[in-house]
Amino acid sequence: MPLTDADSHAIDQVLGLLRPDQRLLFITGAGISADSGLPTYRGVGGLYGDERLTRHGYAIEEVMSGPMMRLHPEITWEYLIELERACRGVAPNKAHQVIAAMEQCFAAVWVLTQNVDGLHRRAGSHHVIDIHGDIHLIDCTRCDFREEVDDFAHLDMLPLCPLCNAILRPDVVLFGEELPVEKLERLEREMDLGFDVVFSVGTSSVFPYIAAPVLRARAAGVPTIEINPGRSGVSSVVDLRITAGAALVLGTLWERYRDREDRG
Repeated sequence: MPLTDADSHAIDQVLGLLRPDQRLLFITGAGISADSGLPTYRGVGGLYGDERLTRHGYAIEEVMSGPMMRLHPEITWEYLIELERACRGVAPNKAHQVIAAMEQCFAAVWVLTQNVDGLHRRAGSHHVIDIHGDIHLIDCTRCDFREEVDDFAHLDMLPLCPLCNAILRPDVVLFGEELPVEKLERLEREMDLGFDVVFSVGTSSVFPYIAAPVLRARAAGVPTIEINPGRSGVSSVVDLRITAGAALVLGTLWERYRDREDRG
């Protein structure tokens, strides 16, 4: 879908806010990876649909939870494998690439992402707080074994540690588990340093720790921008709202920004 006149005008307004000496924060969710072919949260294999139970009779939030991983890891792994299969073979899209490229042109560019697909880092971003982890990092539940994998194709249905034979698991935050303290502390440090523009991209912002940086920026008078075809928990408070897809919007913004800088 092409940009609407309203979205194009909003992009020009964002362009007017950007200067090379700024610190930028991008808060991203599943919507930023949609143009890479990844389904959004409730679209993975139909498993996450509202009012749907898995074949085991549990809600997906129960299956993909810390307690289930401890009690019945074989059930959790069945759906982790399906989730990873949906991510397999995808590549960063224009939105990921633009955010990564911006690191070379601004004082700092940080990404706070809910996504576990690892696409921000694969695109070249260096300052990524993947608050829910990365599905491609596999940890032992007992010893210090840790492995980075391209996909789960080589793993058994219930993979075991090659060192101690304990159960392995992806380094992701499951339902009912606490967020990693070190990542929260890193986010707080960067927020204390301050950002000059805050973007919310492709996230419903239902989690308080995802909405909070936008609300904090808004309260401090820092410009806030949402890029999201649907409405979210922060849609009513952001300064600018753009309703086209992330790849189109960020690609257009970056093209206009580079043209402006080239003209001096």
